[in-house]
Amino acid sequence: MYILLVDDEALARNELKYLLKQCEGVASIMEVSTVQEALEILLTTTIDLAFLDIQLTNESGLELADKIKQMPHPPFVVFATAYDEYAIEAFEKNARDYILKPFELERVQEAVDRVRQSGQSQHLSFVTKEQSQAKQNLPIQDEDRIIMVNMADILALEASKGITKIYTKDKTYHTQSSLTYWQQKLDDESFMRVHRSFIVKIDAIHEIQPWFNHTYQLTITDQLKIPVSRSYIKSFKERLGL
Repeated sequence: MYILLVDDEALARNELKYLLKQCEGVASIMEVSTVQEALEILLTTTIDLAFLDIQLTNESGLELADKIKQMPHPPFVVFATAYDEYAIEAFEKNARDYILKPFELERVQEAVDRVRQSGQSQHLSFVTKEQSQAKQNLPIQDEDRIIMVNMADILALEASKGITKIYTKDKTYHTQSSLTYWQQKLDDESFMRVHRSFIVKIDAIHEIQPWFNHTYQLTITDQLKIPVSRSYIKSFKERLGL
């Protein structure tokens, strides 16, 4: 199951993401903080389930739910909020569940199971991690054009002098969006940040070479080599089991 989190509080997103990673049936998780970012992903990506906060900064998760209902193939919606007074209105917008902060693992798993059962009753087949990556296209503003780039083709990203370079199998794109912005859009099971200026796709790493100060240099291609900084070395080694 491919999941999108929409919450303007980073701590709340991190808490829910941590619990969802422990839930059965969850293939991958994306997160955003605004309605506009959510719509960009929903219009270009296959999402099975969207967890929506209700009170976003100057925005409303309830209004986003209305827009989701109008989509040709809308995801299921679960509201995840600190406010219980909106429950009736939420279910009127076809929400499958309504969970309250602070979140508990059993309650989150129950919401995921409820959505999965709803999908099975409607004869839906939820997207697996591999299927979602194969289908997922990201819109990239490249000079005066918007290019749809398949996430599976992205090898790495580099932030330099206010520009983010997106390295793919065939071409390098230049965008003014920040590295943090792209990190939120990428599948965190396939990509990881290894330096304040670099994100890499784990499967794209061909060689890991010991480097200065007990760090590493990663070879992606003959022309693309990426450092792992000391700040990220622990998480990198844990991720790869080094």
